[in-house]
Amino acid sequence: MIVAGLTGSIAMGKTTVAKMFAALGAPVFDADLAVRAYYRSSGAATVEAAFPGVVAGGEVDRVKLAATAFADPIALARLEGIVHPEVARRRRAFLDRAAAEGRRVVVVDVPLLFETAGEQTVDLVVVVSAGEAAQRARALGRPGMSEARLAAILARQTPDREKRRRAHWVIDTSGPFDRTRAQVAGVLRAIAAAPGRSRFDA
Repeated sequence: MIVAGLTGSIAMGKTTVAKMFAALGAPVFDADLAVRAYYRSSGAATVEAAFPGVVAGGEVDRVKLAATAFADPIALARLEGIVHPEVARRRRAFLDRAAAEGRRVVVVDVPLLFETAGEQTVDLVVVVSAGEAAQRARALGRPGMSEARLAAILARQTPDREKRRRAHWVIDTSGPFDRTRAQVAGVLRAIAAAPGRSRFDA
C-alpha cells in the first residue's frame, strides 16, 4: 500500500484536490476533519482543562481556541501535544483499515505536513499550489480573513516554493476544475503504477 501525503498552503485548493482523489477511489484521511471530530468528542473536556473557556455547547469553539492558543508559542505547543497524538491514532486506524481492504493507494491530507516532519511518515508527497496572486485572492475572500491574519498563518507555514521543491508531484489549481481533475487523475495513475515497495508493506 502506497501512502501519499497531500499538503499545500492556505487557499491553494488542497481540500478540492482531496475530494477529487476520493472521487477517483483513493481513500483519504483528512487531518483537519480528525481534529474537528476530536473537538466534538470526549477530547473537548481535555482541551477545556488545558484552555478553560474554549468549549461551548459540548464542543471546542475553534475561534476561541485560536484566540487563546495561536498567539502564544508555549500555549500552541501545549495544544499540539494534546491533539497530535490523537490525530496520529486516528490516522493509524485509517491506514490499518485500508491495508486490510487491500488498497493500493491511500491519501493522507495534512496541512502542516512539512512543518511537522510528516513527510517522514508517508511514501511520497503531493503538493497543491496555485501561485501567490490566486492564493491571496482566495484567502482574503474567506469570511473573517484579514491581511494580518493571513500573514500570521503564512508565517507558520513552509513557503510554497519550498514545498514545491520538496514534492514528488505538484498539482496546479490555478486553472479550471477540469484541468485540476485531469492532473489529479494523472498523479493517481502514476502513483498506483509506481514500482517498488512501500514502507507500509508487510
